[in-house]
Amino acid sequence: MSDARPAVLVTGGAKRIGAAIARAFGNAGWHVVIHYGSSREDAAALADSLPSAETVQCDLADDAATAQMITDLSARLSDWAALVNCAAIFEADDVTFLDPGTNARTMQINARTPALMAQAYLRSARAVAGRRVIQITDQKIANPNPDFFSYTMSKHALASTVPMLAMGAARPDDRVYALAPGAILASHDQREEETEISHRMNLLKRKTGQDEVAQAALFLAQGHLASGQTLYCDSGQHLLSQPRDVIYLAREERHA
Repeated sequence: MSDARPAVLVTGGAKRIGAAIARAFGNAGWHVVIHYGSSREDAAALADSLPSAETVQCDLADDAATAQMITDLSARLSDWAALVNCAAIFEADDVTFLDPGTNARTMQINARTPALMAQAYLRSARAVAGRRVIQITDQKIANPNPDFFSYTMSKHALASTVPMLAMGAARPDDRVYALAPGAILASHDQREEETEISHRMNLLKRKTGQDEVAQAALFLAQGHLASGQTLYCDSGQHLLSQPRDVIYLAREERHA
């Protein structure tokens, strides 16, 4: 990597929104560290397509391995300016039954690990002009429903860490943010026609693109907002009150 480039680590950066974020940072002149769990080929292909990038494998359910990844990157990245925690688990359970296994996996990957990573990053990373932590949450933190109970619980837990981490940041030029997307890509067991319906279930009746989320992450990485804030990127979905996840609302509308 070039020492002139600020560096960013994107967890879950090999696929989906994580890949869009990694691509946006890379094309904007950053050195991108693409984290992956099992998507080695996707991560390598994305890294090869960017001006300055590398890949790193880590099981985010392993606290020791995650801490070591942060330590290793902190030791060799001279301007590690941003950490974007995008990796997440999205498995179905609901308000009537909390599946213990689903809950444990989801809370670990979606809440505990990104909080621990942010703490470790803010302790040890070096950056020329302040450090930025961007925690990818979800519009569900403002517009909850009973579906995907453990997932929603985990995103609320992660969102709660953002103002606390912002208050505890050691340097005055550090910033900690939450970025909350809405329905962006097909998820769970959605069919294409259901996706087209569900992704327009927002105030603007439009599809929010993953590139919009990526550009929002780039904006936050510049630190123009006060630390501790949440930026929604969802075409106004979080301002609605939806009784079920849009996956099921779209399915009901399609079969009505």
